[in-house]
Amino acid sequence: MRRRQPPALPPVPFSPAAARAHRAGLGLTPEQVAEGMAAHGIRLLPAHVLGWESGGLRPTEEEFIALARALWCPPAQLMGAHPARLRDFRVARELNQEAAARRIGVPLRHYQQAEAADRWDGDEAQTHALAQVLGLRLRELVAVTGRREELDQRLKQCVDGRWQAHVRAIGRIVPVHEEDLAAVLTALQSEYQVSSHWGAGSWGSPAPAAGPAVTRDRPAGERFWELLARRQPDIPV
Repeated sequence: MRRRQPPALPPVPFSPAAARAHRAGLGLTPEQVAEGMAAHGIRLLPAHVLGWESGGLRPTEEEFIALARALWCPPAQLMGAHPARLRDFRVARELNQEAAARRIGVPLRHYQQAEAADRWDGDEAQTHALAQVLGLRLRELVAVTGRREELDQRLKQCVDGRWQAHVRAIGRIVPVHEEDLAAVLTALQSEYQVSSHWGAGSWGSPAPAAGPAVTRDRPAGERFWELLARRQPDIPV
């Protein structure tokens, strides 16, 4: 039986200009960069280094990480943009898929599927571990796991109904202590219900007792992050 191959991923984000600039800044030749990469287990010709810098070639994950080590720079600096996908954040932490899955505590195949689909369905503990292992802030976590729309929908339901019914589900998306989440959802519902009742924004209408004015036109997600940041969770917002 043939072994199933992991889902294919697009090339690692890579900036040829950044690679050239880092090499020039260190005063290294392509030969010296190739030698430095060999010390990290990747053996190739100096022509590969020049090919990356010209944009004619793209490094693999392993080559990309070894190049960053040879150039003494964080991998994210060679991407040319802030990491935007699970795979990008993983590579920026110099991890392969096996190491990431092991540290998070999920089967390798489960993690590979998450990267391929840019969709995460782990439980709260696994999601918390994912953020810690990949160095994700909470906003980044929600974005790269493909759960921003789900969070927005649940927050709207919290504002319009009973927030208690959504604590566990939101905790799987935003892995913070339940007491922090309960405090934030209580405040969120209170502010939006006061705004709705008094018709905030009209002449002479009272505003909520504390914090900036909240209107029904403002997405609840924005206020949710503001309130959560005040709680100073162990994973930054």
